[in-house]
Amino acid sequence: MAPIPGWVSVQLHGDPLHGGTIPVDLGDPDPGVALVADGCSYLGGRSWYEPDATGTWCWSGDTP
Repeated sequence: MAPIPGWVSVQLHGDPLHGGTIPVDLGDPDPGVALVADGCSYLGGRSWYEPDATGTWCWSGDTP
């Protein structure tokens, strides 16, 4: 698959998807993603990842 202009692949840090990679839109004014994860605290919930001050995409918690 060809890269999408303006999108980059980032590595996730922290539970439950640590080490995984996802594509993100660099132009998104509100960066962060809620991803379905088997290790989520909520059955059927999502794990939230967002960039920290250094640009590292870190897990910040789970949401139902």
